[in-house]
Amino acid sequence: MEILLLLIYSGIVWLIFFKFKLLPWNTVTQVIVYIIPVIAISFLILLLNIVAPSSHDVRVLNYNVEVVPTVTGKVIEVPVSPNQHVKKGDVLFKIDPEPFQLKIKALEARIPLLEAKVVSAKAYDKELEQQIAAASNNISVIDAQLELAVKREQQNKELADLGAGSKFDYEQAQANLKNLQAQKAVAESQRLQYLQKISAVSSDGELSEITQARADLEQAKAELKEAQWRLSQTTYLAPADGRVINLQLRPGAMAVQLPLKPVMSFIEDEQWLVALYKQNEIRYVQDGNIAEVALKTYPNHIIKCKVQHIVWANAQGQITASGKLPDTQETHFEEGRFAVRLNVIGEDKDLFLAPGAVGQGAIYTEKGKIIHLVRKVILRVGTKLDWLVPKLH
Repeated sequence: MEILLLLIYSGIVWLIFFKFKLLPWNTVTQVIVYIIPVIAISFLILLLNIVAPSSHDVRVLNYNVEVVPTVTGKVIEVPVSPNQHVKKGDVLFKIDPEPFQLKIKALEARIPLLEAKVVSAKAYDKELEQQIAAASNNISVIDAQLELAVKREQQNKELADLGAGSKFDYEQAQANLKNLQAQKAVAESQRLQYLQKISAVSSDGELSEITQARADLEQAKAELKEAQWRLSQTTYLAPADGRVINLQLRPGAMAVQLPLKPVMSFIEDEQWLVALYKQNEIRYVQDGNIAEVALKTYPNHIIKCKVQHIVWANAQGQITASGKLPDTQETHFEEGRFAVRLNVIGEDKDLFLAPGAVGQGAIYTEKGKIIHLVRKVILRVGTKLDWLVPKLH
């Protein structure tokens, strides 16, 4: 554009000084003629970079999903082709389901046995409860007899001390008391044994029969649900609308559940069109401003866009969290740029934009609209040059 303006200016100078000779061509006019375009073009460029900032770093970015299987197995089917467009939920590949089906059958056969074991344990549990109740009743009877024996022993002792009773009766009362105490100890021991058997954990730390049976049943049910889920993961579905790029997975290969070993790369249709700007170029840029983009994949084609928002952050705005003090020494890195996200509008809204495509673009702010035309001409001249491929081989 600058060259075009210079050519126009040169034509005007030629007409004035040489064709029609309206002014003399001397030292003064020569200095003026040479200074005017330098000042005018410099001022024009500086003003354009503020009211219609341009970027030579426009990029098309897409979300990339590294496909890692959630189960390990042999691949039996890959129904997609490289670069084939698929919809969300379409099958990308299948893993041999037979090992997972066998696991489910084994668990389904085991669960009825565990359920029968729980029923049997419940019956045994009920029997233990009855034995505990009988032991508790026996202890209550012994307690009543023991209370009476204590009184008899005390009475016979008082009578024997006064000489009103026989020593034999006192000794008999003592023997009855000790016998009842021994009977109570035995009854409490039996009751404690029954309680230990019915409790969750016995005195030696082992689970009771019913608790163990219930635990085994719940574990088997959980394993069955996990096995059913793992079986469902043998068919991997597309996470979104997109394309499979660089597909090398083939039937017979092992799909391994390792994050560092993806089986394919999936590029989603959702993408970002961003233009990177220096920090002092976007002072007047606002959401909704009209923009134009020229990608190298579409020479001589202007893509109409609208500013969605400015991503007001970059890596320089972050200090790595660590136990060390922040390193704030001066560096020689250039200042970080800000990304402006653009939305394609108009007839190019459905235009295919290849992920990784680059180009140039410009944003037209609400200020200086009278000179926006200059930026548009510059952008269009630049995209015409994209037709040229300067290669020597």
